[in-house]
Amino acid sequence: MIKRSIPYLILFLAAACSKKTSGGGNGGGGGNTTTVTATVYGNTISRPDTNTHVRFFVDLDANASKDVSVSYTTQDSTAKAGVDYTAVTGTLTIKAGANQGFVDVPVMGDSLRQSQQVFHLVLSNPVNCTLGAAMAAAVINNDGTYLPTDNTGYTTPASYQGYTLTWSDEFNTGNQLDLTRWNFEQGGSGWGNQELENYTNRIQNCFLSQGNLVIEARQESYGGNNYTSARIDTYNKENVTYGRIDIRAKLPVSKGMWPALWMLGTSINNGTAWPACGESDIMELVGSAPNQVTGSIHWLMGSGSEGTFNNNYDLASGQNFSQAFHVFSMIWTSDSVTYLVDDQPYVKASYAVNVTSGNNPFNSPFFFIFNVAVGGNWPGPPDATTVFPQHMFVDYVRVFSKN
Repeated sequence: MIKRSIPYLILFLAAACSKKTSGGGNGGGGGNTTTVTATVYGNTISRPDTNTHVRFFVDLDANASKDVSVSYTTQDSTAKAGVDYTAVTGTLTIKAGANQGFVDVPVMGDSLRQSQQVFHLVLSNPVNCTLGAAMAAAVINNDGTYLPTDNTGYTTPASYQGYTLTWSDEFNTGNQLDLTRWNFEQGGSGWGNQELENYTNRIQNCFLSQGNLVIEARQESYGGNNYTSARIDTYNKENVTYGRIDIRAKLPVSKGMWPALWMLGTSINNGTAWPACGESDIMELVGSAPNQVTGSIHWLMGSGSEGTFNNNYDLASGQNFSQAFHVFSMIWTSDSVTYLVDDQPYVKASYAVNVTSGNNPFNSPFFFIFNVAVGGNWPGPPDATTVFPQHMFVDYVRVFSKN
């Protein structure tokens, strides 16, 4: 993961020293006291992916004639201690002859995808100085692309004997999808399944974080829909015929969610309608069955109706597909398609046995589609138990060709 260097946040807290001047205007004696008022200056910090800190500077308007000290403490606003930053309390001393000191406050990496946040540093108990405005705000701008997740779970090797890695995306560069590899599909028309979301190309719905692709389904009004999500494909950027495909992912499993890792025949964009183009569903999950995924092939039968061959894979009782990463694989040959979860085969479709009616589309190029649908004919709508946002994390997709 590329880490970004972040500049210090400089917030000037100008503390005021009392200065005495003596003189004798018109030949007389006497003196007067001039008090300088403190001024507070603010700034912002762009929140990084890892912990950093903000630096508050305390400025005196003149060099101190004696040691100056002030007490300081942090104060929550929309940023919360223990979640967004580490609370600090103490005393700052500025030595005689100096006019500046500073306080560093640790800021935690953003794991909440929040909007702009604020907390304060408050000064009190001045010694050998007076305070005017004694509070300054630290403003944290979150870029909305830091969403870490536990990386535990099943993984597969980066190479196999008898195969060559011909294409992959590890999602570990930058924070946005590589558009030389992927396309965004957009819109909220239901996508033939009465889906409820509007698919967008916004960073709110699709981004990279900590080496993962994240597709985020949100409950919000957008383009006439009440939900948003993302749907991406590799059409004309990675079209595949045969080989082994590994996709490591963690899935949303709440009611109404419908994540899918699948493929369509490229001929769908060349005048061949679905299902004649062929569809290969490496993984689909409906939120009402959080421990079960389905693998399927679809094609056009000689009768003109849709042909389907599929099977389910179930995790052990008490487990679900949001708790850890699993690897969803496809081994595709000129004779068959096999789907696996964590290297365990659960669907094997033989063309000679299972695709005997209609034209076989599974010996032609296909492209990838990754999406998270909200609602639709199969999962039904979300309900009161569905907490948004929902996330699908994809660690990698790898395509291996047989030698």
